[in-house]
Amino acid sequence: MNDTPILKIENLGHAYGRYMVIQDISLEVAPGELTALIGPNGAGKTTFYNSVSGGFRPTAGKVYFDGRDITGLPAHKLVPMGLLRSFQITNIFPNLTVMENILVPLVLHYGKGYAFLGSLSREKKLHRKAEEVLDKVGILSSAHRPAAELPYGDKRLVEMAIVLAREPKLVMLDEPTAGMNPEETDRMIQLIRELAARFGTTFFLTEHDMKVVFAVASRIYVLHQGVLLAQGDQETIRSDPRVREAYLGGSVDD
Repeated sequence: MNDTPILKIENLGHAYGRYMVIQDISLEVAPGELTALIGPNGAGKTTFYNSVSGGFRPTAGKVYFDGRDITGLPAHKLVPMGLLRSFQITNIFPNLTVMENILVPLVLHYGKGYAFLGSLSREKKLHRKAEEVLDKVGILSSAHRPAAELPYGDKRLVEMAIVLAREPKLVMLDEPTAGMNPEETDRMIQLIRELAARFGTTFFLTEHDMKVVFAVASRIYVLHQGVLLAQGDQETIRSDPRVREAYLGGSVDD
């Protein structure tokens, strides 16, 4: 595995007026690694996520992606570089079919590269790519269904497919199982594991559910009241009394 981090954050901070939501956060994500930032509701996870992934410019610190300083760059400039993000709520085109939802990012990503092909050949190649992506996330059988008709969990899988269609180097997921029932949650967990294992996809999750994180992440950072409270592998986090206290005595077991 490459020792150079795909994502490096140095002393990150963000304030709303005089209120410092996150401060002095430093962490790294290795290529191919499943990493998570976890914390109770209100810990500052969403502010961190937006500060790193192009939602807004942080008020302090630096963000490096693939060796480049991307501090404050908007999300649309990060996408061509290979950093893509997904949100707590679904972000799909409900009036399009599942296939059409995937073709939109594929045309944006590959359109110029396939410009030398005739229109029919280009269309066939893009459809094959779309089928490959849908097969990766396990919803190829729903390719021609309107996205609006899908169960909530499948809509989240469509969103994951939209992200994967751009062939990202790093996928940032903000509470990827939010709103899912237990079966849908297990399916998403398995998908993230499989994508990392089979295709080397690097994931960085922000999450509040310890069970989800322990099922996915090999390295965990714990955010509490805007600062990093702990970091390490699963066993380190499980046994840290500060983490247990931050979760108000809640269990951090599987």
